[in-house]
Amino acid sequence: MSFSAELRREATPIFNAIFEHPFVQGIAKGDLKREQLIHYVKQDFEYLSSFIRIYGIAISKCENREDMAMFNQQISFVLNSETHPHQNFCQIAGVPYEELQGYPLSPSAHQYIRHMLTVAHEGTLGEILAVLLPCPWTYWEIGKKLLNDVKPDQFHPFYEWIHFYGSRTDSITTKFCERLDEWALDATEKEKDKMRNHFLLSCQLEYMFWDMAYRLEEWPVKMEAVKE
Repeated sequence: MSFSAELRREATPIFNAIFEHPFVQGIAKGDLKREQLIHYVKQDFEYLSSFIRIYGIAISKCENREDMAMFNQQISFVLNSETHPHQNFCQIAGVPYEELQGYPLSPSAHQYIRHMLTVAHEGTLGEILAVLLPCPWTYWEIGKKLLNDVKPDQFHPFYEWIHFYGSRTDSITTKFCERLDEWALDATEKEKDKMRNHFLLSCQLEYMFWDMAYRLEEWPVKMEAVKE
């Protein structure tokens, strides 16, 4: 069993919990509330902006152009393609996408981003791959599962969102898994333990991100927003 396959096996309970989360089930049923969609987009816009920064840090640690190109392509994907599922949510919520950008992070989103940034600054390229992988992997599997279970037609409110993630045949998940498996072949047991822990914590935080959006999570004490 490859290293990435071992990670996926260990994370099965978390993946299953994500599939059954009421926000994900709300996408399936098409009955999410307007404020839940808005809260998700506000947080995910900031989250993906941080993902771009982490890709930049990863590039600075690459030793060959193939790895550089892989992360550079992902920067382009986030900037130019992954706005489409956000647009779907905004259309259903009846709010312009531009109005949902630049908001403070909620606690769970803040924790997730800080987790990834810490690993990016302090870890190896293998650790960065491990900490980033759960995001594309869980979304790819969510999309495929919803396509199979729901079989949405064009009248489904989240048809575009489901097809964007579920219909991809060129998911970065496959490339990240292949590169992580290559890295693991020469990694020490200590480094592989770190990669495993980073991956599993990111999976937990993926669940928390969905939960944050569903519950409209905010900081416990309301204050004036402080830009970071």
